[in-house]
Amino acid sequence: MSTRARRTPTPLTGVEPAISPLARWWHRVTGPFWVVPVTWCVAVGVVGLAMPRLETAGLSDHLFFLFPSDVEGARSVLGAIASAMISVTGLVFSNTMVVLQLASSQYSPRVLRSFLDDRVTQHTLGLFTGSFVYALTLMRSLGGGNGDPVPQVGLVLAYLLVLAAVGMFLAFIHHITQAVGVTNVLQRTANETRDLLARTQDEARPSPASEAWDDDAAPSIRPHVVVADHSGYLDLVDVHHLVRVAHRHEGRVDVLHPLGTFVVEGSPVALVHAPELEAEARDQVDRSVCSALELAQERTLRQDVSFGLRRLVDIAERALSPGVNDPTTAVQAIDQLHDLLRRMAVVDPTSPHLHDEDGVLRLVTRPFSFGDYLDLAVDEVAHWGRDSIQIPRRLTAMLDELEAAAIPAHRDAVRAKQVELARDERGGAVS
Repeated sequence: MSTRARRTPTPLTGVEPAISPLARWWHRVTGPFWVVPVTWCVAVGVVGLAMPRLETAGLSDHLFFLFPSDVEGARSVLGAIASAMISVTGLVFSNTMVVLQLASSQYSPRVLRSFLDDRVTQHTLGLFTGSFVYALTLMRSLGGGNGDPVPQVGLVLAYLLVLAAVGMFLAFIHHITQAVGVTNVLQRTANETRDLLARTQDEARPSPASEAWDDDAAPSIRPHVVVADHSGYLDLVDVHHLVRVAHRHEGRVDVLHPLGTFVVEGSPVALVHAPELEAEARDQVDRSVCSALELAQERTLRQDVSFGLRRLVDIAERALSPGVNDPTTAVQAIDQLHDLLRRMAVVDPTSPHLHDEDGVLRLVTRPFSFGDYLDLAVDEVAHWGRDSIQIPRRLTAMLDELEAAAIPAHRDAVRAKQVELARDERGGAVS
Protein backbone atom coordinates (compact mmCIF):
# COMPACT_ATOMS: atom_id res chain seq x y z
CA MET A 1 0.00 0.00 0.00
CA SER A 2 1.37 3.38 -0.96
CA THR A 3 2.57 5.79 1.66
CA ARG A 4 0.27 8.69 2.55
CA ALA A 5 1.07 11.89 4.33
CA ARG A 6 -0.40 11.70 7.83
CA ARG A 7 -3.23 14.09 8.48
CA THR A 8 -4.48 15.33 11.79
CA PRO A 9 -7.10 12.83 12.96
CA THR A 10 -10.59 14.15 12.36
CA PRO A 11 -13.90 13.05 13.84
CA LEU A 12 -15.84 10.43 11.95
CA THR A 13 -18.33 12.81 10.41
CA GLY A 14 -20.09 13.28 7.13
CA VAL A 15 -23.28 14.40 5.52
CA GLU A 16 -25.30 11.37 6.65
CA PRO A 17 -26.33 11.30 10.32
CA ALA A 18 -24.96 8.14 11.88
CA ILE A 19 -27.54 5.50 12.82
CA SER A 20 -26.51 2.75 15.20
CA PRO A 21 -27.33 -0.92 14.52
CA LEU A 22 -29.70 -0.84 17.50
CA ALA A 23 -31.54 2.14 15.99
CA ARG A 24 -31.80 0.35 12.65
CA TRP A 25 -33.23 -2.73 14.36
CA TRP A 26 -35.68 -0.62 16.37
CA HIS A 27 -36.85 1.13 13.20
CA ARG A 28 -37.53 -2.20 11.51
CA VAL A 29 -39.44 -3.47 14.56
CA THR A 30 -41.54 -0.38 15.30
CA GLY A 31 -41.89 0.96 11.77
CA PRO A 32 -44.89 -1.05 10.49
CA PHE A 33 -48.34 0.45 11.12
CA TRP A 34 -49.69 -2.67 12.85
CA VAL A 35 -47.04 -2.89 15.58
CA VAL A 36 -48.70 -0.50 18.06
CA PRO A 37 -52.24 -2.00 17.75
CA VAL A 38 -50.88 -5.53 18.10
CA THR A 39 -48.85 -4.47 21.15
CA TRP A 40 -52.03 -3.10 22.74
CA CYS A 41 -53.92 -6.33 22.02
CA VAL A 42 -51.20 -8.56 23.43
CA ALA A 43 -50.70 -6.42 26.54
CA VAL A 44 -54.35 -6.14 27.53
CA GLY A 45 -54.93 -9.78 26.55
CA VAL A 46 -52.28 -10.84 29.05
CA VAL A 47 -53.88 -8.59 31.68
CA GLY A 48 -57.27 -10.13 30.91
CA LEU A 49 -55.87 -13.63 31.42
CA ALA A 50 -54.13 -12.66 34.64
CA MET A 51 -56.92 -10.56 36.14
CA PRO A 52 -59.06 -13.41 37.55
CA ARG A 53 -56.01 -14.75 39.37
CA LEU A 54 -55.24 -11.31 40.79
CA GLU A 55 -58.71 -10.76 42.18
CA THR A 56 -58.69 -10.08 45.89
CA ALA A 57 -61.85 -11.04 47.70
CA GLY A 58 -61.76 -8.01 49.91
CA LEU A 59 -61.43 -5.52 47.05
CA SER A 60 -64.12 -7.24 45.01
CA ASP A 61 -66.52 -6.98 47.94
CA HIS A 62 -66.08 -3.20 47.96
CA LEU A 63 -66.73 -2.85 44.21
CA PHE A 64 -69.94 -4.85 43.94
CA PHE A 65 -72.07 -1.68 43.74
CA LEU A 66 -70.36 -0.58 40.50
CA PHE A 67 -71.27 -3.60 38.41
CA PRO A 68 -73.67 -6.53 38.58
CA SER A 69 -72.59 -9.08 41.14
CA ASP A 70 -73.90 -12.04 39.16
CA VAL A 71 -72.25 -13.80 36.24
CA GLU A 72 -74.99 -13.10 33.69
CA GLY A 73 -74.90 -9.38 34.42
CA ALA A 74 -71.11 -9.31 34.06
CA ARG A 75 -71.34 -11.25 30.81
CA SER A 76 -73.85 -8.72 29.44
CA VAL A 77 -71.61 -5.78 30.35
CA LEU A 78 -68.54 -7.32 28.75
CA GLY A 79 -70.52 -8.35 25.66
CA ALA A 80 -71.78 -4.78 25.21
CA ILE A 81 -68.24 -3.42 25.59
CA ALA A 82 -66.83 -5.88 23.04
CA SER A 83 -69.60 -5.13 20.53
CA ALA A 84 -69.19 -1.36 20.87
CA MET A 85 -65.40 -1.45 20.66
CA ILE A 86 -65.24 -3.49 17.47
CA SER A 87 -67.89 -1.28 15.85
CA VAL A 88 -66.02 1.94 16.61
CA THR A 89 -62.78 0.29 15.49
CA GLY A 90 -64.30 -0.09 12.03
CA LEU A 91 -65.25 3.60 12.07
CA VAL A 92 -61.73 4.65 13.06
CA PHE A 93 -60.23 2.45 10.36
CA SER A 94 -62.63 3.86 7.74
CA ASN A 95 -61.74 7.43 8.70
CA THR A 96 -58.07 6.58 8.44
CA MET A 97 -58.54 5.16 4.94
CA VAL A 98 -60.43 8.29 3.84
CA VAL A 99 -57.62 10.50 5.14
CA LEU A 100 -54.99 8.42 3.35
CA GLN A 101 -56.93 8.58 0.09
CA LEU A 102 -57.40 12.33 0.42
CA ALA A 103 -53.72 12.92 1.22
CA SER A 104 -52.61 10.79 -1.72
CA SER A 105 -54.89 12.44 -4.28
CA GLN A 106 -54.84 16.01 -2.99
CA TYR A 107 -51.20 16.40 -1.94
CA SER A 108 -48.78 13.62 -2.86
CA PRO A 109 -48.54 9.84 -2.43
CA ARG A 110 -45.19 10.43 -0.77
CA VAL A 111 -46.80 12.07 2.28
CA LEU A 112 -48.65 8.87 3.20
CA ARG A 113 -45.76 7.69 5.33
CA SER A 114 -46.30 10.61 7.72
CA PHE A 115 -49.93 9.61 8.21
CA LEU A 116 -49.09 5.93 8.64
CA ASP A 117 -46.41 6.80 11.20
CA ASP A 118 -48.84 8.98 13.16
CA ARG A 119 -48.88 7.68 16.74
CA VAL A 120 -52.31 9.13 17.57
CA THR A 121 -53.95 7.00 14.88
CA GLN A 122 -51.96 3.92 15.87
CA HIS A 123 -52.77 4.24 19.58
CA THR A 124 -56.44 4.94 18.85
CA LEU A 125 -56.75 1.73 16.88
CA GLY A 126 -54.69 -0.06 19.52
CA LEU A 127 -56.88 1.11 22.40
CA PHE A 128 -60.13 0.10 20.69
CA THR A 129 -58.89 -3.29 19.51
CA GLY A 130 -57.23 -3.85 22.87
CA SER A 131 -60.47 -3.10 24.73
CA PHE A 132 -62.27 -5.58 22.48
CA VAL A 133 -59.67 -8.28 23.15
CA TYR A 134 -59.71 -7.55 26.89
CA ALA A 135 -63.50 -7.88 27.11
CA LEU A 136 -63.48 -11.20 25.25
CA THR A 137 -60.59 -12.51 27.34
CA LEU A 138 -62.27 -11.59 30.60
CA MET A 139 -65.56 -13.14 29.46
CA ARG A 140 -63.94 -16.54 29.11
CA SER A 141 -63.04 -16.48 32.81
CA LEU A 142 -66.68 -16.15 33.88
CA GLY A 143 -68.27 -19.27 35.30
CA GLY A 144 -71.45 -20.88 34.07
CA GLY A 145 -73.60 -20.29 37.14
CA ASN A 146 -74.80 -17.19 38.95
CA GLY A 147 -73.21 -18.43 42.12
CA ASP A 148 -69.70 -18.24 40.67
CA PRO A 149 -67.48 -15.28 41.67
CA VAL A 150 -67.49 -12.20 39.45
CA PRO A 151 -64.14 -10.48 38.67
CA GLN A 152 -65.15 -7.03 39.90
CA VAL A 153 -61.63 -5.58 39.55
CA GLY A 154 -61.52 -6.83 35.97
CA LEU A 155 -64.88 -5.18 35.26
CA VAL A 156 -63.62 -1.89 36.70
CA LEU A 157 -60.60 -2.06 34.40
CA ALA A 158 -62.90 -2.75 31.43
CA TYR A 159 -64.93 0.32 32.38
CA LEU A 160 -61.77 2.44 32.57
CA LEU A 161 -60.69 1.17 29.15
CA VAL A 162 -64.04 2.27 27.72
CA LEU A 163 -63.65 5.74 29.22
CA ALA A 164 -60.12 5.97 27.82
CA ALA A 165 -61.36 4.81 24.42
CA VAL A 166 -64.09 7.48 24.35
CA GLY A 167 -61.55 10.18 25.21
CA MET A 168 -59.12 8.82 22.63
CA PHE A 169 -61.84 8.78 19.98
CA LEU A 170 -62.63 12.45 20.56
CA ALA A 171 -58.93 13.30 20.41
CA PHE A 172 -58.61 11.25 17.21
CA ILE A 173 -61.46 13.12 15.50
CA HIS A 174 -59.88 16.47 16.40
CA HIS A 175 -56.43 15.28 15.34
CA ILE A 176 -57.54 13.84 12.01
CA THR A 177 -59.48 16.97 11.01
CA GLN A 178 -56.41 19.06 11.75
CA ALA A 179 -54.01 16.67 10.03
CA VAL A 180 -55.63 16.88 6.58
CA GLY A 181 -55.29 20.67 6.38
CA VAL A 182 -52.76 21.73 3.78
CA THR A 183 -50.97 24.03 6.22
CA ASN A 184 -50.48 21.19 8.70
CA VAL A 185 -49.36 18.78 5.98
CA LEU A 186 -46.74 21.25 4.79
CA GLN A 187 -45.67 22.11 8.33
CA ARG A 188 -45.33 18.48 9.36
CA THR A 189 -43.29 17.63 6.27
CA ALA A 190 -41.05 20.65 6.79
CA ASN A 191 -40.62 19.91 10.50
CA GLU A 192 -39.53 16.34 9.79
CA THR A 193 -37.02 17.64 7.24
CA ARG A 194 -35.78 20.34 9.62
CA ASP A 195 -35.19 17.76 12.34
CA LEU A 196 -33.18 15.60 9.95
CA LEU A 197 -31.26 18.62 8.66
CA ALA A 198 -30.39 19.65 12.21
CA ARG A 199 -29.06 16.17 12.99
CA THR A 200 -27.08 16.17 9.75
CA GLN A 201 -25.52 19.57 10.43
CA ASP A 202 -24.74 18.70 14.05
CA GLU A 203 -22.74 15.63 13.01
CA ALA A 204 -21.13 17.08 9.89
CA ARG A 205 -17.99 19.23 9.96
CA PRO A 206 -16.45 21.49 7.35
CA SER A 207 -13.64 19.89 5.41
CA PRO A 208 -10.38 21.83 5.19
CA ALA A 209 -8.71 21.81 1.81
CA SER A 210 -5.84 19.80 3.28
CA GLU A 211 -8.19 16.85 3.78
CA ALA A 212 -9.00 16.51 0.09
CA TRP A 213 -8.22 13.09 -1.33
CA ASP A 214 -5.54 12.88 -3.93
CA ASP A 215 -6.49 10.18 -6.43
CA ASP A 216 -2.84 9.87 -7.47
CA ALA A 217 -2.09 8.67 -3.94
CA ALA A 218 -4.62 5.85 -4.19
CA PRO A 219 -3.39 2.26 -4.38
CA SER A 220 -2.34 1.38 -7.90
CA ILE A 221 -4.73 -1.56 -8.05
CA ARG A 222 -8.02 -2.19 -9.72
CA PRO A 223 -10.85 -1.51 -7.24
CA HIS A 224 -13.24 -4.27 -6.28
CA VAL A 225 -16.78 -3.51 -7.49
CA VAL A 226 -19.61 -4.24 -5.06
CA VAL A 227 -22.99 -4.77 -6.75
CA ALA A 228 -26.47 -4.45 -5.27
CA ASP A 229 -27.95 -7.72 -4.04
CA HIS A 230 -31.49 -6.41 -4.67
CA SER A 231 -33.21 -3.37 -6.17
CA GLY A 232 -34.36 -0.42 -4.10
CA TYR A 233 -33.82 3.17 -3.06
CA LEU A 234 -30.61 3.95 -1.21
CA ASP A 235 -32.22 4.86 2.10
CA LEU A 236 -29.39 4.59 4.60
CA VAL A 237 -25.58 4.63 4.61
CA ASP A 238 -23.95 3.23 7.75
CA VAL A 239 -20.77 5.29 7.58
CA HIS A 240 -19.25 3.86 10.75
CA HIS A 241 -19.58 0.30 9.48
CA LEU A 242 -18.08 1.20 6.09
CA VAL A 243 -15.10 2.91 7.74
CA ARG A 244 -14.51 -0.20 9.82
CA VAL A 245 -14.64 -2.37 6.69
CA ALA A 246 -12.13 -0.13 4.90
CA HIS A 247 -9.84 -0.02 7.94
CA ARG A 248 -9.95 -3.80 8.31
CA HIS A 249 -8.78 -4.29 4.73
CA GLU A 250 -6.37 -1.30 4.72
CA GLY A 251 -8.17 0.48 1.92
CA ARG A 252 -11.08 2.79 1.29
CA VAL A 253 -14.70 2.49 0.17
CA ASP A 254 -16.28 4.77 -2.43
CA VAL A 255 -20.08 4.96 -2.35
CA LEU A 256 -21.24 5.50 -5.94
CA HIS A 257 -24.73 6.93 -5.40
CA PRO A 258 -26.26 9.70 -3.30
CA LEU A 259 -29.07 8.96 -0.89
CA GLY A 260 -32.46 8.51 -2.55
CA THR A 261 -31.07 6.99 -5.76
CA PHE A 262 -32.87 3.94 -7.13
CA VAL A 263 -30.31 1.17 -7.50
CA VAL A 264 -31.02 -1.79 -9.77
CA GLU A 265 -30.09 -5.29 -8.65
CA GLY A 266 -26.68 -6.25 -10.01
CA SER A 267 -25.55 -2.67 -10.64
CA PRO A 268 -22.46 -1.23 -8.87
CA VAL A 269 -23.11 0.47 -5.54
CA ALA A 270 -19.57 0.88 -4.20
CA LEU A 271 -15.90 0.52 -5.04
CA VAL A 272 -13.47 -0.99 -2.55
CA HIS A 273 -9.84 0.07 -2.98
CA ALA A 274 -7.90 -2.58 -1.08
CA PRO A 275 -4.85 -4.69 -1.93
CA GLU A 276 -4.89 -8.45 -2.37
CA LEU A 277 -8.53 -9.31 -1.76
CA GLU A 278 -8.90 -13.07 -1.99
CA ALA A 279 -12.14 -14.65 -3.20
CA GLU A 280 -13.35 -15.33 0.35
CA ALA A 281 -12.43 -11.81 1.44
CA ARG A 282 -14.28 -10.34 -1.55
CA ASP A 283 -17.43 -12.22 -0.57
CA GLN A 284 -17.12 -10.95 2.97
CA VAL A 285 -16.58 -7.39 1.75
CA ASP A 286 -19.62 -7.66 -0.51
CA ARG A 287 -21.83 -8.75 2.37
CA SER A 288 -20.45 -6.11 4.72
CA VAL A 289 -20.83 -3.25 2.25
CA CYS A 290 -24.32 -4.30 1.14
CA SER A 291 -25.46 -4.53 4.76
CA ALA A 292 -24.23 -0.97 5.33
CA LEU A 293 -26.02 0.37 2.23
CA GLU A 294 -29.69 -0.20 2.97
CA LEU A 295 -31.91 -0.40 -0.11
CA ALA A 296 -35.60 0.15 0.71
CA GLN A 297 -38.84 -0.11 -1.24
CA GLU A 298 -39.52 3.59 -0.75
CA ARG A 299 -37.63 6.68 0.27
CA THR A 300 -37.78 7.94 3.85
CA LEU A 301 -36.43 10.77 5.97
CA ARG A 302 -34.06 8.61 7.99
CA GLN A 303 -31.03 10.24 6.30
CA ASP A 304 -32.29 11.62 2.98
CA VAL A 305 -32.82 15.38 3.30
CA SER A 306 -33.59 15.66 -0.41
CA PHE A 307 -36.70 13.51 0.08
CA GLY A 308 -38.19 16.16 2.35
CA LEU A 309 -37.67 18.77 -0.35
CA ARG A 310 -39.11 16.37 -2.93
CA ARG A 311 -42.33 16.00 -0.93
CA LEU A 312 -42.75 19.76 -0.66
CA VAL A 313 -42.07 20.19 -4.38
CA ASP A 314 -44.62 17.48 -5.20
CA ILE A 315 -47.29 19.28 -3.18
CA ALA A 316 -46.48 22.54 -4.96
CA GLU A 317 -46.65 20.87 -8.38
CA ARG A 318 -49.97 19.20 -7.56
CA ALA A 319 -51.35 22.58 -6.48
CA LEU A 320 -50.21 24.13 -9.78
CA SER A 321 -51.80 21.43 -11.94
CA PRO A 322 -54.72 22.60 -14.14
CA GLY A 323 -57.16 20.37 -12.27
CA VAL A 324 -56.36 22.03 -8.92
CA ASN A 325 -55.09 25.51 -9.87
CA ASP A 326 -54.21 26.57 -6.32
CA PRO A 327 -51.09 28.76 -6.53
CA THR A 328 -51.50 29.92 -2.93
CA THR A 329 -50.81 26.39 -1.69
CA ALA A 330 -47.76 26.30 -3.96
CA VAL A 331 -46.56 29.56 -2.40
CA GLN A 332 -46.97 28.01 1.06
CA ALA A 333 -44.82 25.09 -0.07
CA ILE A 334 -42.19 27.54 -1.37
CA ASP A 335 -42.25 29.25 2.04
CA GLN A 336 -41.21 25.98 3.68
CA LEU A 337 -38.61 25.32 0.98
CA HIS A 338 -37.23 28.80 1.59
CA ASP A 339 -36.80 28.08 5.29
CA LEU A 340 -34.98 24.80 4.61
CA LEU A 341 -32.72 26.27 1.93
CA ARG A 342 -31.76 29.17 4.15
CA ARG A 343 -30.69 26.76 6.89
CA MET A 344 -28.43 25.08 4.33
CA ALA A 345 -27.14 28.33 2.84
CA VAL A 346 -25.65 29.69 6.05
CA VAL A 347 -23.50 26.66 6.95
CA ASP A 348 -20.25 25.50 5.39
CA PRO A 349 -20.35 22.59 2.96
CA THR A 350 -19.52 19.29 4.58
CA SER A 351 -16.84 16.91 3.49
CA PRO A 352 -17.75 13.66 1.73
CA HIS A 353 -14.45 12.24 3.02
CA LEU A 354 -14.42 10.26 6.24
CA HIS A 355 -11.21 9.28 8.04
CA ASP A 356 -10.35 6.73 10.67
CA GLU A 357 -8.71 7.53 14.01
CA ASP A 358 -5.28 7.71 12.34
CA GLY A 359 -6.44 10.36 9.88
CA VAL A 360 -6.42 7.97 6.91
CA LEU A 361 -9.21 8.42 4.40
CA ARG A 362 -11.49 5.38 4.56
CA LEU A 363 -14.79 6.44 2.98
CA VAL A 364 -15.93 8.71 0.15
CA THR A 365 -19.66 9.40 -0.09
CA ARG A 366 -21.73 11.14 -2.77
CA PRO A 367 -23.61 13.90 -0.96
CA PHE A 368 -25.96 16.46 -2.47
CA SER A 369 -24.42 19.89 -2.89
CA PHE A 370 -26.27 23.08 -2.04
CA GLY A 371 -26.69 23.66 -5.77
CA ASP A 372 -28.38 20.25 -6.09
CA TYR A 373 -30.84 21.13 -3.35
CA LEU A 374 -31.47 24.48 -5.01
CA ASP A 375 -32.18 22.82 -8.35
CA LEU A 376 -34.58 20.39 -6.70
CA ALA A 377 -36.48 23.12 -4.88
CA VAL A 378 -36.73 25.64 -7.72
CA ASP A 379 -36.61 24.13 -11.20
CA GLU A 380 -39.84 22.13 -11.35
CA VAL A 381 -41.89 24.65 -9.39
CA ALA A 382 -40.64 27.44 -11.67
CA HIS A 383 -41.52 25.40 -14.75
CA TRP A 384 -45.09 24.58 -13.76
CA GLY A 385 -45.71 27.99 -12.17
CA ARG A 386 -44.35 30.03 -15.05
CA ASP A 387 -47.81 31.30 -16.04
CA SER A 388 -48.77 32.22 -12.49
CA ILE A 389 -48.38 35.71 -11.09
CA GLN A 390 -47.49 34.54 -7.59
CA ILE A 391 -44.92 31.82 -8.25
CA PRO A 392 -42.18 33.73 -10.17
CA ARG A 393 -42.53 36.61 -7.75
CA ARG A 394 -42.16 34.36 -4.70
CA LEU A 395 -39.24 32.40 -6.17
CA THR A 396 -37.44 35.62 -7.05
CA ALA A 397 -37.91 36.95 -3.52
CA MET A 398 -36.64 33.67 -2.10
CA LEU A 399 -33.49 33.70 -4.23
CA ASP A 400 -32.82 37.36 -3.44
CA GLU A 401 -32.97 36.63 0.28
CA LEU A 402 -30.82 33.52 -0.07
CA GLU A 403 -28.23 35.47 -2.07
CA ALA A 404 -27.95 38.00 0.74
CA ALA A 405 -27.78 35.39 3.50
CA ALA A 406 -25.65 32.68 1.88
CA ILE A 407 -22.01 32.20 2.75
CA PRO A 408 -19.53 32.72 -0.13
CA ALA A 409 -19.27 28.98 -0.80
CA HIS A 410 -22.98 28.85 -1.73
CA ARG A 411 -23.51 32.32 -3.18
CA ASP A 412 -22.44 31.44 -6.72
CA ALA A 413 -25.07 28.70 -6.90
CA VAL A 414 -27.77 31.15 -5.82
CA ARG A 415 -26.65 33.77 -8.35
CA ALA A 416 -26.61 31.21 -11.15
CA LYS A 417 -30.15 30.20 -10.23
CA GLN A 418 -31.23 33.86 -10.22
CA VAL A 419 -29.88 34.29 -13.75
CA GLU A 420 -31.55 31.08 -14.89
CA LEU A 421 -34.91 32.07 -13.40
CA ALA A 422 -34.75 35.56 -14.93
CA ARG A 423 -33.95 34.05 -18.34
CA ASP A 424 -36.89 31.67 -18.08
CA GLU A 425 -39.22 34.52 -17.11
CA ARG A 426 -38.12 36.56 -20.12
CA GLY A 427 -38.59 33.57 -22.38
CA GLY A 428 -42.09 32.99 -21.03
CA ALA A 429 -42.97 36.65 -21.45
CA VAL A 430 -41.81 36.65 -25.07
CA SER A 431 -43.72 33.48 -25.91
